[in-house]
Amino acid sequence: MREVDRVTRKVAVSNASVLILGETGTGKELIASAVHRLSHRSGGPFVKVNCGALSESLLESELFGHVRGAFTGAVANRAGRFEAADGGSIFLDEINSTTLTLQVKLLRVLQEKEFERVGDTSSHRTDARIIAASNRDLMRQVQLEEFREDLYWRLNVVPIELPALRHRREDIPALVAFFLDHYNEVNDRYVSHLGSGVMRALQDYHWPGNVRELQNYVERAVVMSDTDELVLDALPLCVRDPHHSAPVRELTSAAGGLQAPPVSNGMNEVRPADVAPGAPAGANAALDINRMDLKTLARIVVQRGLDEADDAEDLHSVVVDQVERELISQLLLRCGGVQTKTASRLGMNRNTLSKKMKDYGLNLDD
Repeated sequence: MREVDRVTRKVAVSNASVLILGETGTGKELIASAVHRLSHRSGGPFVKVNCGALSESLLESELFGHVRGAFTGAVANRAGRFEAADGGSIFLDEINSTTLTLQVKLLRVLQEKEFERVGDTSSHRTDARIIAASNRDLMRQVQLEEFREDLYWRLNVVPIELPALRHRREDIPALVAFFLDHYNEVNDRYVSHLGSGVMRALQDYHWPGNVRELQNYVERAVVMSDTDELVLDALPLCVRDPHHSAPVRELTSAAGGLQAPPVSNGMNEVRPADVAPGAPAGANAALDINRMDLKTLARIVVQRGLDEADDAEDLHSVVVDQVERELISQLLLRCGGVQTKTASRLGMNRNTLSKKMKDYGLNLDD
């Protein structure tokens, strides 16, 4: 992380656009905040926008504002985030989720510092520094024609790549100490030291959720502690026992390179007897979708459906329900739990999605 710190401090004093790359939970927002705080714009506003949390129309209005009558519900003129960030910095998180249409408008802001509010014809100017972040490989998205190449090069003046926590385990002791101090203070606790085996367990774990996952576990341990010692039993079983399935697992992004947000293991673990001949099996016989061809995967799902259905006539609904539940579960987590965006990606309305989530026992917050 010393190189990340060096680049962050150097780029902060310039006006160059910054593109922060890294898996979910690696601390991209913290780096963006540091770039702003260390810049000559530190006295100005630091405005954060999660581009993946809103639909295209809502995001456009959020970024650029709108005029009265621009759409149903627009009862008054409203300034957008770019106007709010004038003289400061604007952080566009998950910029990889923006549409090609919106990317054209972002490109204009980068090039000309101008934009129009939704429903307006007059231009507005903004002096906001753009700091963008992505948890996917943007160059791969350019190759797939999912992201504009001209916008990519405008954003990628100075890239800052954040390594996953599993690739910088030497930082774990310092992070744990920082989180202990913080959560002791906010929760009026006095957890001052780690019990036997705690640090070894933390450094041996693979951290699919990165720094955010570590922060979560330390906070939980502090809140639940009755003594001044953080004991091994205060950590989740997946951390204490490396052979136990973690609550989340890594899923390689279809765009390559970077990792997508961690997803829940909604399907039951596949036993060796469930795997068709020739299908790969890992050390713990977990289902390895990355190496498994579709036909083999289908055979496993169908066989499970045959095992679970009361009779042959139920097979279709059982298999479809299993696949649909996993699809909704994974897409919800990729969309940060935002049901509106998830429903749009699935081609259904939000009410339908909410009903299916209830039927499948999926209780993610929007």
